[in-house]
Amino acid sequence: MTAAADDMMLKLQSLLTYDATSPLIFSSGLFLFLFAAFLLIYNSLRNTTTARILYVVLFSLYFYYKSSGLYFLLLLFAATSDFLIARALFRTERAGARRWWVALSVAVNLGMLAYFKYTNFLIGIANDLFGAGFLQFRNIFLPVGISFFVFQSMSYTIDIYRRQLRPLNSWLDYLFYLSFFPQLVAGPIVRARDFIPQIRRKPVVTREMFGMGVFLILTGLFKKAVVSDYISLNFVDRIFDEPLLYTGFECLMGIYGYSLQIYCDFSGYSDMAIGIALLLGFRFPKNFDAPYKSATITEFWRRWHISLSSWLRDYVYISLGGNRKGRFRRYVNLLLTMLLGGLWHGAAFRFILWGALHGVALALHKVWLAVVPGAQVSGAQMGRWSRAAGIFFTFNLVCFGWLMFRAESMQTVSLMLHQIAFDFQGTMIPQVLSGYAGVFGLMAIGYALHLMPDRLDAVVQRRVTAAPMLLQVVMAAALIWCVMQIKSSDIQPFIYFQF
Repeated sequence: MTAAADDMMLKLQSLLTYDATSPLIFSSGLFLFLFAAFLLIYNSLRNTTTARILYVVLFSLYFYYKSSGLYFLLLLFAATSDFLIARALFRTERAGARRWWVALSVAVNLGMLAYFKYTNFLIGIANDLFGAGFLQFRNIFLPVGISFFVFQSMSYTIDIYRRQLRPLNSWLDYLFYLSFFPQLVAGPIVRARDFIPQIRRKPVVTREMFGMGVFLILTGLFKKAVVSDYISLNFVDRIFDEPLLYTGFECLMGIYGYSLQIYCDFSGYSDMAIGIALLLGFRFPKNFDAPYKSATITEFWRRWHISLSSWLRDYVYISLGGNRKGRFRRYVNLLLTMLLGGLWHGAAFRFILWGALHGVALALHKVWLAVVPGAQVSGAQMGRWSRAAGIFFTFNLVCFGWLMFRAESMQTVSLMLHQIAFDFQGTMIPQVLSGYAGVFGLMAIGYALHLMPDRLDAVVQRRVTAAPMLLQVVMAAALIWCVMQIKSSDIQPFIYFQF
């Protein structure tokens, strides 16, 4: 009896204690168990608004604590700071004073982000300029999802400054908005004007919402736990760790594999976040729309990480002047916006180069549209072969960017390009394909599903959504069984947790 009690206490302690080696993520069995228990109480609180909001906030803070430890206090600070600033900003009439208030909000948010994300990056630059040892590097933990909730909080105060939104009267409501656990640590970046009206509305989950939520959760779990994790652990990571040990063909496949991995990992998280929110009666905007079907780089950024690209457009590009100050200034604004987007992803020059690549590509596409009569922004009206060529070119350009995104250093980038250019070894292709049959099989399935015609994708989605609940349970059980068969012993965090 004592042993059983001790075991129970240990399990309870592990539930209440942050473990940096085992963060709480959507694809873990622990989260599925906790979410099922959460739903039981949540459904009983549907008619008691304040109690429901408080309950969700407490669970969200617990979820973030299990992801980042005591840094959940940082989330509380951000919520308190911008809640108070927004109310002062709304009450202020003088334009100069309003600018000071919104500048304070931006400074507080970007100050937090800069300290945790860019301190060592700036120290490294200082040491390069003034000599090694000029400044000492610091052991700074990057709180999970800080880039997401900081951008989300800034959009709230900026919208109030632009008089597009009224501030909330309740700090608890604002904390609910900022900490809502489905999108807290990796997006989508939900705008206040879209989400706040849903907070005190009685949550209603229709049969269509429930079916769509189940479909998105299953889709996201398949993308993350089956496709992304498997090809990462069994192929992609090995290539990027030691590119000189592999042929140029394997390095090229490693780049294509990572392109699928990062899509399945990030869109898988977004799918699960949107699906979980639907089960709770909330609607999030779509965050991915088959981006590798894009025939132009502009179309790609309308399909990839939509919540971030639209945020950068509305709060950076437009603030810089957008396309209102002439054609040349428009190109400069695009480049600056994407440079900042690259820096948002990580504190390293390779991320800046990644942003520069996309900024230059976007600017060149705008030049193309300006000088070529009849050129299309999205490529949707291109001829079949022209669009196929556009998709091929855009996909490979994006993959080249992902090489810089994934490599630990520019030396790795150089080595992989060297292998592809000078040590391709085409005669080894059959042997490589047979040796990694499972990996290439999953890659083929992943890309085939991604490139599936929209009409067929919509049919599958409708049928799964409208399927009887028993069939949905069977599909979920089958998918969980597949995950258990191929999963590794360690939890694989989502890629965008590091951003």
